[in-house]
Amino acid sequence: MGMTMTQKILAAHAGLESVQAGQLIEADLDLALGNDITSPVAIHEMEKMQADGVFDKDKIALVLDHFVPNKDIKSAQHCKCVREFACRHEITNFFDVGEMGIEHALLPEQGLTVAGDVIIGADSHTCTYGALGAFSTGVGSTDMAAGMATGKAWFKVPSAIRFHLTGKPAKWISGKDVILHIIGMIGVDGALYRSMEFTGDGIAHLSMDDRFTIANMAIEAGGKNGIFPVDDVCKAYLKEHSSRPYRVYEADADAVYEAEYTVDLSALKPTVAFPHLPENTKTIDETGDIKIDQVVIGSCTNGRFEDLKIAAEILKGKKVAKGVRAIVIPATQQIYLDAMEAGFLKIFVEAGAVVSTPTCGPCLGGYMGILAEGERCVSTTNRNFVGRMGHTDSEIYLASPAVAAASAITGRIASPDEC
Repeated sequence: MGMTMTQKILAAHAGLESVQAGQLIEADLDLALGNDITSPVAIHEMEKMQADGVFDKDKIALVLDHFVPNKDIKSAQHCKCVREFACRHEITNFFDVGEMGIEHALLPEQGLTVAGDVIIGADSHTCTYGALGAFSTGVGSTDMAAGMATGKAWFKVPSAIRFHLTGKPAKWISGKDVILHIIGMIGVDGALYRSMEFTGDGIAHLSMDDRFTIANMAIEAGGKNGIFPVDDVCKAYLKEHSSRPYRVYEADADAVYEAEYTVDLSALKPTVAFPHLPENTKTIDETGDIKIDQVVIGSCTNGRFEDLKIAAEILKGKKVAKGVRAIVIPATQQIYLDAMEAGFLKIFVEAGAVVSTPTCGPCLGGYMGILAEGERCVSTTNRNFVGRMGHTDSEIYLASPAVAAASAITGRIASPDEC
């Protein structure tokens, strides 16, 4: 029986010739990741385990990104815990204020994740690195602790669903529209504990930023991971960002998939997920007249350079609607610099938006954009659950940077073609 991409990667890291769906394995890790919320829990678990140090100081990444610069005493204490641990164990890849970025944009940018890796992170959106042809998945802080101590993790080998992408997307269609369309099609549990494998000629028309966005939201369909083939676009990205050797895995011709779907990218329209689930999707021509109070452009899903470029193209020479708060958050310091040099930050400020230091902040209702009762936000983030960005009676509409920028100008959910 043939294996999928994910199954081949897991077999190699478990030292096995082959694996099959449902099999329990122990695999070697290439990277264990934690942030300022999850790392302190893992660190305390390591102390309980009386672990004698970390398995490899070069294969652990600790990123302070959720509540930094610290928003309150509790977040300051959490970050202090991580700083002291990183110093004590001489963690090579520790990213603090001034160096940090949103973890899932930062790690690929820093070349810490490459094709063929097995990566765990104590954050559900660790599945982002599947865009590079790696197996990456979120785990709990206890599993992160064990991973940091031993360099190994237990997995149940996932079965797979194949998504065959065809056609070329229209101008304003991005990876966010693709994954929202898919989640709307299969539901938030449609890929529960399955590997979401993306194939097809349409992938050639997706940039790496598009692919990161799609893989990032695999978890919103319940997926264990999302994964893309390692094509020339991916190889060029790896060459630019990393000096680490990588390994390319391809699915066998007779690999078994529980389901297969075909998505014609050329037929997609800008898509918005209405409250309170990512599966509650409507195309832009179905949204109606929804007035908004806030727009957020950023996050581990859509805070990359290409996302800011699209937003700047729409906002240039325009003004944010009166009564709307527009918040732009570059995902890393490098993206911030690149956006500044490209003139995007000037466009945002002149339009009436604010630009923040890299942070997850508003995405999880942390800070830098909390919603009050009854307020509505168009956000390029990944979740719109009840109370996700603040008050339980607020509403979040998930959309692409193009739709978010257009909505900031019009004061309601709008198509970029209206601007």
